Amino acid sequence: MIPWKLLDSAKVPGGNELRLWQRGAEFSIRLGRDELMNSRIHGSEEELANLACERVGERSAPRILIGGLGMGFTLRAALDALKQDARIVVAELMPAVIAWNQGPLADLTGNSLEDSRVTLKEGDVGEAIRADADAYDAILLDVDNGPEGLTRADNDRLYDLDGLGAARCALRKNGVLLVWSAGEDQKFTQRLRRSGFEVEVIRTRARGAKGGAKHVIWMATRVG
Repeated sequence: MIPWKLLDSAKVPGGNELRLWQRGAEFSIRLGRDELMNSRIHGSEEELANLACERVGERSAPRILIGGLGMGFTLRAALDALKQDARIVVAELMPAVIAWNQGPLADLTGNSLEDSRVTLKEGDVGEAIRADADAYDAILLDVDNGPEGLTRADNDRLYDLDGLGAARCALRKNGVLLVWSAGEDQKFTQRLRRSGFEVEVIRTRARGAKGGAKHVIWMATRVG
């Protein structure tokens, strides 16, 4: 069996060390012993984008914010589903993750960051959300491990009542907030509803049609 090779590591602000590993054509991003993502398992990340684009993709010049670049699979799926008049803002806190997507991971998604529809913002997606009201048709959050995060305590602020209220304000009428999670969280569903969203909880396979572990996507609509 081909051994894993450590390609790079980077300190998470206020947290532990993030590491990029490679084994043949397979890549893995890990935090300690926990694998956060793997290049062979990205069906639910693609579904996150597909659900958003099904709702807003036919609007004129839709504007989408993606929080968390990861390995770029959510971004790639959004680009494939959207027309040329769409605009996607990607907010990524970790400079190393950006560098990995521009380097060893670039071929996985066809150099998605080079697409003219993409604007890359290095920084906290929470700041991007709070920067403008009525700015986005869709906000996609694939940050940490979902509402119950692993990498950084400050990420929890995206998912509390204040963070959800800010996301609602940043959405246009009938805009959608989609949140990826590794598992269930009934309290988060309740917080979304308390924040004024209509909520649908969607369970999807990590490997898409091929199966694998079940992940959760919340689709929350700003109405009224």
